[in-house]
Formats: sequence, C-alpha cells, structure tokens
Amino acid sequence: MKIVFLIHNVYGIGGTIRTTLNLASALADHHEVTIVSMLRHRTKPRFTIDKRVTLLPLVDHRKDAADKADPRSRQPAEAFPSAEKRHGQYSRLTDLRAEEYLRTCDADVIIGTRPGINVYLARFAPREALRIAQEHLTHDTHGKRLRGQLAQHYRALDAVITTTEADATAYRTRMRLPGVHIQAIANSVPEPDVPATLGGANVIAAAGRLVPSKRFDLLIEAFAKVAAERPDWALRIYGTGADKERLQELIDDRGLVGRATLMGATARIEAEFAQASIVASASDAESFGMTLVEAMRCGVPVVSTDCPLGPAEIVRDRVDGRLVPVGDSEALAAALLDLIDDEATRRRMGDAARAASRRFDPVPIARSYDDLFTELAGTRRSRAWLRRRGWLRARIGPFARRLLPSPRR
Repeated sequence: MKIVFLIHNVYGIGGTIRTTLNLASALADHHEVTIVSMLRHRTKPRFTIDKRVTLLPLVDHRKDAADKADPRSRQPAEAFPSAEKRHGQYSRLTDLRAEEYLRTCDADVIIGTRPGINVYLARFAPREALRIAQEHLTHDTHGKRLRGQLAQHYRALDAVITTTEADATAYRTRMRLPGVHIQAIANSVPEPDVPATLGGANVIAAAGRLVPSKRFDLLIEAFAKVAAERPDWALRIYGTGADKERLQELIDDRGLVGRATLMGATARIEAEFAQASIVASASDAESFGMTLVEAMRCGVPVVSTDCPLGPAEIVRDRVDGRLVPVGDSEALAAALLDLIDDEATRRRMGDAARAASRRFDPVPIARSYDDLFTELAGTRRSRAWLRRRGWLRARIGPFARRLLPSPRR
C-alpha cells in the first residue's frame, strides 16, 4: 500500500514532525511511505528520517532557491484557509504545487497533519485514495471562523483522527460531518536510545515552544518557590519561541540566573530528559502532550497541569506522575517539592511511567492505523451514502427528512 503524509515543514523541530516521522517509520515496515513537505527552509531535516521513507519538498524557501524568485511565491494563498494561523507562510505557489501533486498522486492513503493542509487534501486529493485528516491541535483551539472553513471542507474526507478521546468527542458533537469517521489514535513515541534515568540528578526539565499557552512563566514562578527551599536544584527549559525574551526577564527578576536556564532547541530531547529527575509541564492546554510521553519513556516521572485535553489520558496521578490544577503555581511547586523530597517515590513513579509509556510504542499505533485503513476501505459505500444524506438533510425541510431511507453498507 502507498501511504503519503502531508506536513507543513519537516525540516524544522516540533511535536507534529516527531510523531509523523515515528509513524511513517513504523508504517514503512509494511508499506511504501512518502512524506511531502509543503515548505523547505534548510538543506537537511533536523530529525533523522528513516531511509525507507521518501521525502519530497514542494516549495523551497532556502535563500538562493529558484522558488524565491517565482512571483507566485509573493501572492497570498487562495486555497489554504485564510483563518489558519500559518496562512501568511503559504502562497499561491504553495497552493498550485499542492494541487498539482495531489491531483496526480497515486497513493492509496493520504494523511494531512494540520488544518490548512487538510483543506488541500479535501479539495485536491483523488477520490480513489483514503483521505485522512490528523488533528495535532484541538477543535476548541481553532477560532470560530476557522472551524467554519474546516467544516465546509472536512465533509469530503474519509476520517478525522485526533490524539485524544476528549478531542474526538468534541469533533463528534460540535462539527457535523456525516460519513466522516472520527477516531482518537494517540501519537507514537519510540523507545529512546538512551539509558533510563537513575533519578539522581537535581534537575527539573521542561520542553516545548516558548509561547504563552505553554505557561513557562508559571513554571518559573513555581520553581522560584522550589529554589527558595531547595537551592541545589536546577530548572532547564528546552525550546525556542516568541516568549524567550520575556521568560529570560522573569528569570532575571526572580534572581534565578544560573538556576533556571533557557537551553534552546534540541533534536534529542530524550537525552536531556534522561539527565533529569523530574519533567514538568505547566500548559494551559495541550492537544496531546508529547513531552510527557517522551519523559515517561525515559523513566522520568512528570508533574503536569491537568489541562485539556491530553495529560489526563497519559498520566495517572500519583502512580506514574502528578497532575495539578491549571494556573496554580503553588500547587505546581508543592508537587515538585513532594517528588524532590521523596527519592523512593520518584524512582517508583519513574519505573511505572516507563512501563505505562509502552502503550505509545510505534508498532501498536501503526497497527491501529492499519486497522483504520481496512475499516475505511470497507465502509466507503455506507459513508458515501451518509454524506449524501447529510447534504440532503441540510437542504430540505424537517417534514421531509423522515422520508430519507437508512444508509446501506
């Protein structure tokens, strides 16, 4: 079977890139897999790509690339939804390259990995292919205008896959998509190629984009309370983003220079987590929680805010980590101090975290996708009927709806 992933920019660093590469590699055990990167800004990807996986960039944004001189690269995108936050990075050239590729694609399955790309998938992909939209954000983090644009196009898809059951429920109840299969399949995280932590280093680690929703400011505030009581502990934050300067100012203001450090981005976060005793997350919202799973796979207990939607589906409170209320720096600091002061509990939770994290291994996740492909292929006719029936129901009066026949397989 030929499987194609459509991704924003595989040459960067981010959770969607990591999980796409993990899944592509696992599926390559039994399928022919291609990753199509809408954009390219560097010569080589930051992450290692399985040699069995084909990589195809569509629009080259490197400094001396011919695409930079193409006048269409300076025209705004028309097919990419205007309400999508990446719209400014797309152009008429991106639209045309995506359409050209998809209209001639002979893949059996095409998987999109962000909302705007999923619109490309719905508009241009051949009807013979299974068209699957992955949601690496969440339904509720999309603005009302974008949700309206997505609903218009998502009706043409075969499936929408979320990373949590809570988000799948949101799509089922808030976006009417007759004939579209909606299912939660977790992101996959492979066994790290580093030894499990021994839990002896006095280090708390965290990772993610340095943006307001990740609440690294809250984590720094909580760590200030920790540092006052346990001055031999350090906080290391990995990632880049627009909040870097503000977070550094907060570190300076709280007198934490040399104790709390912004470490920058890394393509090998597991190696950094394995050197920590605790991994923390203070997010207001998460679509999944890749860093939590990555830490657990290294045998590191996590302390996370119990935010929508992912952490509660990953962490079992007081078994393999701790969950604390959103926005509560006192509770976050208290949970960190509890684990700092109880090495035996840290080790027990770390062992439990490592065992629990095996459910995110790429092999069973890939098997879930294989089962999905089989299910979608077997229900094409019934789902097509549901789609047509939904279209008719939206256009006829309520008195005539009861006359519509039931769907058939």
